[in-house]
This record gives sequence, C-alpha cells and structure tokens, in this order.
Amino acid sequence: GKITWYTSLAGNSYKAMAQAFQAKYPGVVVEAYRVSGSDMTTRMFEESKAKRYIADTVETTEGNLAFMRDAALLRPYDSPYFASYPEDAKEKSERGLYYWAIARESYIGFAYNTKLLPKNAVPKNYEGLLHPALKNRMGVSVSDPAYKVIGAMIKTKGLEFVRKLKVQGIALHTIIPPALLDLIASGEVLASPAIFRNHTLNAIAKGAPVAWVPMDIVPTNVGGAAISVQPPHPHAALLMADYLLGPEGQAVLEKFEYGSATKDLGFKRWRPDHGIATEKYEKELDRWEKLMKEISHRAM
Repeated sequence: GKITWYTSLAGNSYKAMAQAFQAKYPGVVVEAYRVSGSDMTTRMFEESKAKRYIADTVETTEGNLAFMRDAALLRPYDSPYFASYPEDAKEKSERGLYYWAIARESYIGFAYNTKLLPKNAVPKNYEGLLHPALKNRMGVSVSDPAYKVIGAMIKTKGLEFVRKLKVQGIALHTIIPPALLDLIASGEVLASPAIFRNHTLNAIAKGAPVAWVPMDIVPTNVGGAAISVQPPHPHAALLMADYLLGPEGQAVLEKFEYGSATKDLGFKRWRPDHGIATEKYEKELDRWEKLMKEISHRAM
C-alpha cells in the first residue's frame, strides 16, 4: 500500500505525477522525496552503507543515475514501455534488462523578448548570436545550462567561434535561468542563448512576451526512471517506473512542457554527459565554465 519515490522533478510536476499515480492505483500511497540529483546520490549511498534501503523508484538526471549504477545502487528491470524508446534513450544491462530509460527531456536554446528584438535579428543558429542588434543586450546565468551551451558551440563551431562572442558583451547574472527569463520578459535583458524551452513555454502560457528557438544543436537535460537495488516494495516500484515511461505519466510531464525521447521535435538534441566517463565530463564542464566567464562580464 505504499511506495517511496526519490525524484529530481521540479516545481509542481512531481506532485502532479504522484497524484495521478495514486488516482490510477487507489490504496497505493506515494511518498515523494524531492531533492537534487547529487544530494539523492549521496543519500542513497549512505542508506546503502547502513543497509537501510528506503527508495523504491528513482527518477533523476542521467549523470547521477550513472553514479548510482556504478555504485551498485540500481537494479536492472524490464518494462513493457521500453520498446517505445530508442536504444540511446535506455541504459542497457544484461539479459535484455535496462538500468533506466529517459522519462523526460528539457531543451536549452535561445529565448528573447518578442516585443524588443526585430524578427530579422532572431538567430537561426549560433552564428546569429553575432548580430549587431544583440550586442550588449544578451545575458546568461551562472549555471550548468550556460556552460553546456558553450560545449555545444565548441562541438559545432569550434573554440575560436566561442572567443568571437566576447565582442557581444554578454552579461553574466548570478541568478537561476528562470529568473533570467523573467528579466527577458520585463525587457531588462533582451535575450539569452541558454534558456530552457519548458520554462519559456510556461512563461508564454502566462502571457509573457517571450519566444524560444533551437540552435545548431540543442543541449538536452534528461531524467531517467530507475529501480533501487533493494526496493522495499518491488511490485509498486515497477508500477511507478512503468507509469513514468507509459502514456499516462508522459501526459503528466507534457502538461509541464517536458519533452519526450520518443518524439521528434525537429531539432538535433545533444546530451553532453551521455556516453562519457563521469570524471571526463566534469572536466569538460569546468572548461566550459571558464570559457563562459572569459567571454562575458559580470552584470551590473
């Protein structure tokens, strides 16, 4: 009659998911513990050391799931919904089982104020960020999404292109990306190349004069559905993972403007931490952060 769900889903989305699951399975109470992926990994590691297993189903970012897999904190499983997902959206184990499948995606691209930026100045790719109309009017937040955009630029345009952007006078804001989007909506900042699509769509729904466009490639944050290595409620754990990956759970996530690995949205997605050793990825992220700081200046 109970399931403990560790999740990194933000805002009200995890609450809506828990409520929808409970409505489908009356009598099964979801105890949701919402925490960042890194804190979740630490918590599960400590629980494992104490042989005190609490989590049933886990939903968090791919990098943290890889940590959990390597620390033997996850159990491979099967789901009838795995067939709907492409192979690169699943983490393979043995005997036809998988450690996780991607339940949600968030896309990082260019957001701008539709009232202030002329249509002919809206970039269609990274080259477009050099348009004169954007000079001294763009901003980025001190956060992973901005650093991943630097990685995407290096991957598609090369290091020298990134350094060219210094002339654009990009302002570095010590705020989270949704707060930067608020500044774009108010006109204090004209645009940013590092804003989440789902945040922009939610702002548009509330009447904000903003829009979002993808660039050459779109850095993509993902969250996967996994099972704890020793789930106290194994049957409920599988039910929850199935629900997250199935049409009903996906419909809940779509209401909060999350993307799906099963759909083609017309742009090229790139998961920076996919298929790369964790240590190497962390070094790359540090390098991208330094480059971002090199080509930008602190916001006044």
